[in-house]
Amino acid sequence: MEGTHLVPLVGENYVLKLKHSMQDLLAEIPKEYPNFSLFVNAFYELMQAKVDPPFEVIWAYAVINFRGRNSEKGDALDRILATKDLFQLLSACSASVCASKSIVLLAPVVFVLHGVIVELFGRELKLKREKKAMREVKSLVDVVLGYINLSCDNKVYEEESDSVRMIFPFTDLARIWVGMNDEGFESLLPIVSRDVCGWICSRGFHVGYLSGAVIMEALLLKLCLSFHLATSRDGLEMQLKSWAVGSISSFQNIYFLEILMRTALETHLPLISILKPEEEILSRKVLFDAVLLVDYPFLYGNAKYIKNLTLTRLIVTHGAVEYFRGLGDQNRTVSYIKAFSASRLPLQIIKWITSQNGLEEEAGRTNGTSPRALIHWLLSLENRGIRVFEDDILKNHATLSLDISKLEHPASNLENKIADDDLFYVDNTGEEGNTGDDDKQNKLINDAFVAAAQIMKLPNGEVRKRKGKHSEKKVKFVKYDLHQNSVAAKARTSTADDSSSGESGVEDPISDTDA
Repeated sequence: MEGTHLVPLVGENYVLKLKHSMQDLLAEIPKEYPNFSLFVNAFYELMQAKVDPPFEVIWAYAVINFRGRNSEKGDALDRILATKDLFQLLSACSASVCASKSIVLLAPVVFVLHGVIVELFGRELKLKREKKAMREVKSLVDVVLGYINLSCDNKVYEEESDSVRMIFPFTDLARIWVGMNDEGFESLLPIVSRDVCGWICSRGFHVGYLSGAVIMEALLLKLCLSFHLATSRDGLEMQLKSWAVGSISSFQNIYFLEILMRTALETHLPLISILKPEEEILSRKVLFDAVLLVDYPFLYGNAKYIKNLTLTRLIVTHGAVEYFRGLGDQNRTVSYIKAFSASRLPLQIIKWITSQNGLEEEAGRTNGTSPRALIHWLLSLENRGIRVFEDDILKNHATLSLDISKLEHPASNLENKIADDDLFYVDNTGEEGNTGDDDKQNKLINDAFVAAAQIMKLPNGEVRKRKGKHSEKKVKFVKYDLHQNSVAAKARTSTADDSSSGESGVEDPISDTDA
């Protein structure tokens, strides 16, 4: 082994050393007392040999250092302070890595954050160390979200190039962190449901979708902290919706948005273990409103994924309608149906399906353009052997939502009536339609979304440059009021000075509670 230092780590020599080092590291994991210090030098050399080290090298080097310096048996404060060091190491090592990879590298950080939050939420936080640990947790979650925001803003996404391909399977990389756990990489993503993890696996652990999962986890952790640390619930829903819309618009990440929508389809949110029942309902209000009532322009710049995103949004819309119909929230139910029917989505779906499958006019005709009618039509095509849904998970959600709808509302035609009445809704002052008080109220812009729109404006008219094109940070808000007595939410714009500030360009919904 003495001569290994004389061999330059370039080309095949680099790849061979990486493979051998990783294999030895993976072989060490099943031992009762694994000694990670044996691999520090090997991965340090691999780190130093390249300006842009492979993902696996950064991942292994960071985890080895974390495990070697910190005991998992420490209290919550010890673990969170150690995790801050891990975040600093990962962010420093990934300066030249593409956006998707730099975000996936944060998976171990979010993993530890989740564990500490679960532990602290189960306590009364009477001890000074516990209170300090909670403050450190909130601070680190903010820093992680700020880093993600800057990564999405400053780095170009390289979707299918060799630069984002991993040398080793992600399941093996997850084992370096979670050990020989039977659930493998699912344990490393504790806030991602089993169905969504299975879907990510079926897509070959695409780095974009893995990064989207990490972004979603960080966002949901922030949502949980907002509930737990809020001193008052007055106006909290509006503040959280404003923050969620601003975050989605700032990230402009299609992978994250699809992961978020698929998560919203689950019977229970993955945070059910730390959310109270009323908090889960409020979480769904925030997430569904942010996803379904805002038309995000960045979606339409990704032609490769727009069909799948649109079909997912269709299923999510119908699921949200049935969920809140079951809670008796008729106002929100009507808002979702109207927002969908007034958008371009129904006609896009019909056009895509008929043109791509060469359907004749009669075969491509639907019985309406409401979410329920479109899902019924798509499933009927699937039954005739025409492939519509890209995966069985989404198809099963569509089938289940339709079955529940028929079971609970066999004679309801509200959805189709609303869709037909508002299909050709025109967003201008002289629009046609009823002018009753209720209709006027439904056409008011949600005050929280107005606040979010102000938040999302860049200072001094600045525009973002992405892939050689300039596009303003704007979103189109569907004009339906969610509450008959909504209260305007004040917005503040915060701008991150540098990557270490941890501040994102959206309002912190619990910033006033910091003490």
